[in-house]
Amino acid sequence: MRCKTLTAAAVVLVMLTAGCSTLEKVVYRPDINQGNYLAPADVAKIHTGMTKQQVAYILGTPMMQDPFGNNTWFYVFRQEPGHASVSQQTLTLTFDSNNVLTNLDNKPKLDGQK
Repeated sequence: MRCKTLTAAAVVLVMLTAGCSTLEKVVYRPDINQGNYLAPADVAKIHTGMTKQQVAYILGTPMMQDPFGNNTWFYVFRQEPGHASVSQQTLTLTFDSNNVLTNLDNKPKLDGQK
């Protein structure tokens, strides 16, 4: 009788500890996408010498502008799949005083960011 009780307790313990990780995968978690999704073909069209209007026509309105001036635009896209790590893409555009694009910085996706 004691052997059956110990076996049952061991089975319950294994089921409880193993169930936590598998239960996490069973629960539906929607993908969360935030920001400006930029297609690689659209980003390839951007080059220095373009005006703000030309850039906005291709990429749309930026997610953020430099709070201390209006010469830097930030396009940020953050993707959080339901059961995978978070990735983020950041495109930073810098304009001169004549509203002409002078610098383009496309940071790659970073996995595991929170």
